[in-house]
Amino acid sequence: MPKSVLIVSATEAEAAVIKRIPGIGVSGNGFILGRCEISLLVTGVGAVATAWSLTKCLSSGKKPDLALNIGIAGSFVEEIPIGSVVVPVEDCFADAGIEDGSRFMTLAETGLQDPDMFPFKNGKLIADNRYTDLAKDIFKPVRAITVNTATGSEQTKSRIVAKYNPDIETMEGAAFFYICSGENLSFLALRAISNKVETRDRARWNIPQALDSLAEKLKELLLLLD
Repeated sequence: MPKSVLIVSATEAEAAVIKRIPGIGVSGNGFILGRCEISLLVTGVGAVATAWSLTKCLSSGKKPDLALNIGIAGSFVEEIPIGSVVVPVEDCFADAGIEDGSRFMTLAETGLQDPDMFPFKNGKLIADNRYTDLAKDIFKPVRAITVNTATGSEQTKSRIVAKYNPDIETMEGAAFFYICSGENLSFLALRAISNKVETRDRARWNIPQALDSLAEKLKELLLLLD
């Protein structure tokens, strides 16, 4: 039987990579590739927009077999260069917490949230299903964080690395993990690296390369889904 896949992205540019895939077919308001019947959801940038749009979508009809979050991301580590495509296997809301002078505490550290309250495990949101197992055979698995303000200074980067030791940063990933986990929906994320997390310098970014890589690897993944 065909497999229904909901591709979720923050922007139209990220969603449009599906149209770059050679051999992609159009079917109604969606697409067909291999055994996958694909629909698109563009949520808008940020965790709040993602949570609202995805919840509304999932509440309006039949749930897909797989929700797949795609987009670009920033890399904290040299081993994940610009143009790489990675699969986040854990995520968290990195700037949700309390400031106490120069100290930052997560909601769990302050006692405001149980770190193991569903869908969290030790304060993290985990992607652990047969689709992530499949993707980890193809792509590098990474630790992700989700922020409301994209990191653009060495001071902020140092604080985040000391706190979370992440591989990549996005503005939507944890919201996607949270909603899909709460809905008991199989989910997976693919992120293409467009920039290093550093003092902000758009001249060093390469979004076109990231999107090209995302289109190539998205095709590879979709054709493997059974």
